[in-house]
Amino acid sequence: MAELGSKGVTAGKIASNVQKKLTRAQEKVLQKLGKADETKDEQFEQCVQNFNKQLTEGTRLQKDLRTYLASVKAMHEASKKLNECLQEVYEPDWPGRDEANKIAENNDLLWMDYHQKLVDQALLTMDTYLGQFPDIKSRIAKRGRKLVDYDSARHHFESLQTAKKKDEAKIAKAEEELIKAQKVFEEMNVDLQEELPSLWNSRVGFYVNTFQSIAGLEENFHKEMSKLNQNLNDVLVSLEKQHGSNTFTVKAQPSDNTATKGNKSPSPPPDGSPAATPDIRVNHEQEQAGMTEPGATLPKSPSQPVKSPASNLPSGEPSTAKNAFVMSWPGQIAKPGFAQPGEVSEVAGGTEPAAETQEPRETAASETTSSSLPAVVVENFSATVNGAMEGSSGVGRLDLPPGFMFKVQAQHDYTATDTDELQLKAGDVVLVIPFQNPEEQDEGWLMGIKESDWNQHKEVEKCQGVFPENFTERVQ
Repeated sequence: MAELGSKGVTAGKIASNVQKKLTRAQEKVLQKLGKADETKDEQFEQCVQNFNKQLTEGTRLQKDLRTYLASVKAMHEASKKLNECLQEVYEPDWPGRDEANKIAENNDLLWMDYHQKLVDQALLTMDTYLGQFPDIKSRIAKRGRKLVDYDSARHHFESLQTAKKKDEAKIAKAEEELIKAQKVFEEMNVDLQEELPSLWNSRVGFYVNTFQSIAGLEENFHKEMSKLNQNLNDVLVSLEKQHGSNTFTVKAQPSDNTATKGNKSPSPPPDGSPAATPDIRVNHEQEQAGMTEPGATLPKSPSQPVKSPASNLPSGEPSTAKNAFVMSWPGQIAKPGFAQPGEVSEVAGGTEPAAETQEPRETAASETTSSSLPAVVVENFSATVNGAMEGSSGVGRLDLPPGFMFKVQAQHDYTATDTDELQLKAGDVVLVIPFQNPEEQDEGWLMGIKESDWNQHKEVEKCQGVFPENFTERVQ
């Protein structure tokens, strides 16, 4: 048989791995059915529970610390914009301009220094702390597999010893395999029994150092920021003293309509018509003008009718309010019945709309509204399935292994410690496929084929292997 890739994986090794997986699967089934005893270590299981809890807490702390740093950066940007605004409004002939500019520069530098120290003394330490967990987690999973191998070898040896017809050659070989499996398991078990409690106890010192660093940096930052704020306050007090005689009073413009001068805060009329004050009328006009800004782009939505400005209506038709919707079917134009802008009376001039001309238009508006239906714009989007456009001729469809589920990319190097494992380098892309026997899958491990191997050989059995999920990140 030809070798696969550069690792020298032969057909014999593949067959050995397949047999090993079948043996593990059978052993697990027998243990679940109660037909085979399982070696248990309650002390180690407690260590594993503590490890998982410690990993969860550390991951949450890392996430919250990154959120805190993002907030610090956002506050830095907001403070910088605010100081830039002050520099723009601070006129050159005002006293203290140079001092105010210098304070703004120091403010920016202080924010930058605070953010960088948080990264160096807290975030990087956090990343280093969590960097030791993936390797230990993979070793815990491998210990579990080696424990199953040890139990299987032990049961096989015991069955040969209790058989009616004893085959001394088979018994000797089974005993040799049992001793080998026990040695591999015990070596991994001893190392983890020492490392897990030590790692669990180290969390206290790590939490103390991390939060002490954050608290100390924040305390110093606020002290220095307080000094800058006090200096800025002194500059502004000096400016106020020299220009304190100037008053800046905002007064309302007088109205020509003397009859409405006493109404300072009129309430809206019950019929919804415009309030009879110059202020309300002016605000109303500004709002309409803002809604019909020339050249404004209109959003297009499959479920909304298209807006049309009043200027696009056919000549001779009454115009609606400037922000009204025009809803129509092909060949049919709605006839809104709102009053023309020219027909609305101006309160300041003392004129009012004529009742005889207003009522028919309102009737026409209600009839038109009830008879017109909105046009619906439907946009079709092609769906993409496994890299190919649905409904297309299949051009661009990826050639993937049977059962392909998703892609992952290795974030760290992983050295295979067993013949059924994949050797990974950071950046390698792996095509994840399902286990042939779901009972065979260990927690935290995935089955896959390196994309480079698949593109070269196109053979599932020869290229596939297991790898730790926490060494990778899903990319597709």
